[in-house]
Amino acid sequence: MYFLQTPNEVWMIWERDHFVRRVYLTDKHSENVKPSWFGESIGRYESGDTLVVDTIGLAAGKYHYIDSFRTPHTEKLHVVERFTISRDGRTLTAIVTIEDPDAFTGPLTLKQTWRKNEVAMGEMVCAESGGEDHFNQNLDPIPQAGKPDF
Repeated sequence: MYFLQTPNEVWMIWERDHFVRRVYLTDKHSENVKPSWFGESIGRYESGDTLVVDTIGLAAGKYHYIDSFRTPHTEKLHVVERFTISRDGRTLTAIVTIEDPDAFTGPLTLKQTWRKNEVAMGEMVCAESGGEDHFNQNLDPIPQAGKPDF
């Protein structure tokens, strides 16, 4: 995973599946957030070294989970992540607080730590399997050309 920062956004880019998540460095959420895979994330820095990301508008459904155990959530999910780089610059830790009044009786706190890797991001290509459109991108079925391009 890579982090890229511009004056108005932080982009999180994953090697696998070419995911790109945008965190807007603004002071408030949009008035009408349309539910989506990554929701709407706004961020700010605290203490100069912690990126705090507040996310709402996360779509719910069959393939939407909060963790690797496939814990489901509703569209009322509210997530606050606190990303901090270690003093030696070798690890990134996220402390995540999750609230969803229709799924949980109280807040849930999770922690994830990543180690820095000096390997360049590789290109990964995966053709759709003709199965389900997990991210609602209208990719299934894949369009087929009537004749070859060359």
